[in-house]
Amino acid sequence: MKIIPVILSGGSGSRLWPLSRELYPKQFLPLITENSLFQETITRCSSIANVVVEDPIVVCNEEHRFIVAEQMRDQGIYPSGILLEPIGRNTAPAVAVAAQYLSAKYKRADDDLLLLVLPADHVIENTNAFVCAVEKAVRFAASGEVVTFGIVPTQAHTGYGYIKKGNEKDSLDGFDVAQFIEKPDQETAEHYFTNGDYLWNSGMFLFQSSTFLDALQQFNPVMVEACQKAVDHSVSDLDFIRLDLESFTASPSDSIDYAVMEKTIDAGMTTTVVPLDAGWNDVGSWDSLWEGLPHGEGGNVLKGEGFLENTENSLIYCDQGIVATIGINDLIVVRTADALLVADRKQSQQVKGIVDKLKKGNSPQAFIQRKASRPWGTYDCIDESDRFKVKHIVVKPKAKLSLQMHHHRAEHWVVVKGTAKVQRGDETILLTENESTYIPIGMKHALENPGTIPLELVEIQSGSYLEEDDIVRFEDIYKRQ
Repeated sequence: MKIIPVILSGGSGSRLWPLSRELYPKQFLPLITENSLFQETITRCSSIANVVVEDPIVVCNEEHRFIVAEQMRDQGIYPSGILLEPIGRNTAPAVAVAAQYLSAKYKRADDDLLLLVLPADHVIENTNAFVCAVEKAVRFAASGEVVTFGIVPTQAHTGYGYIKKGNEKDSLDGFDVAQFIEKPDQETAEHYFTNGDYLWNSGMFLFQSSTFLDALQQFNPVMVEACQKAVDHSVSDLDFIRLDLESFTASPSDSIDYAVMEKTIDAGMTTTVVPLDAGWNDVGSWDSLWEGLPHGEGGNVLKGEGFLENTENSLIYCDQGIVATIGINDLIVVRTADALLVADRKQSQQVKGIVDKLKKGNSPQAFIQRKASRPWGTYDCIDESDRFKVKHIVVKPKAKLSLQMHHHRAEHWVVVKGTAKVQRGDETILLTENESTYIPIGMKHALENPGTIPLELVEIQSGSYLEEDDIVRFEDIYKRQ
């Protein structure tokens, strides 16, 4: 029996705006430790010792593919596959395509594969407790049961769904699931918390791939067929598997809870919950992040540089400059390079409404950070006006930007660190620190870092149109359009 972690990384993390953006959401941010939530999730699986754990498979948004690949490489972990969703269809189709892909890849009996389904953006402080719960769950899943992990509540929380425990298993390691319950009101949550028979619904699961697919076939055969076609017609692209757009779009959108878990109870199938008491936090809002971080004087959490006077029970997050507060209580203050959030800590769930309004207005602050990640490195827009833009560009060692040209802008490059190999029309030149070059409008050009340290340069763009869609690519090792 072997476990394959299935990491679900399709969320946008809008409730943690302005730090989390659609194109760089919370799972890729180092919110708790120096590693991102995604990296913590994949490395946590390697701690499981009593069961063979194979390389994980990741299901993610196509826009995040290079971030996923890079963050896994940073941890020395190489995936069984990175499946790219062309459109969001919730967790049930995401797990279905992972199960179908793995069954075809390993070409062995489905009951030899246990899928450990984990959201990429959860915090688990006690890895040993997590490992213990997974190892307890293996015996139930290996016998054909669908297993979920229920979080032992620490308070009467209204932001989570609940699981009601049924009969105790003989081993005392788990319980039958009596009921899945939607997010309750405060009075009901208080009852659940004091009763002791209720656990928070974590969204984490363990089951045989055949168990899951058989249940899904019984309850939603249209989803199974659409997902199978999406896998069958998928295309390999570098390290990625692109699911077929038309087929995947035809799948109904549904969560595992609704598509499978609740229906297994109604159908009389055995569903087991294993309690998990491991310092779990889904980091679903700034308030929950405040709860999960160590508190300093006055119950405050300070990330970055700040001065707090007469301030209590607040979270101050500053990734640029300095934030100073005087006489505040229960507030969230988040400063990034291009946005500022000030919110009542107890109303931080409403940040999503702000993001929705930003998206309707097509504001870039809803989608991208000022510092943008690319497969070759990063760029940070330092300054801009109507006819100029200044960027700080960092190119990773041995990385190369596409051969491209622009219709509306010229570019000046000044190397401040490292060595740049520049293709400029028909000539190729090497530039070192304090040297520069000029790329006229309409000239084909490419930039490469041939060295072993990051290349840093300042780019000054000038022209009538300076947006990122003014790029005509001729050659690109990352196969971007």
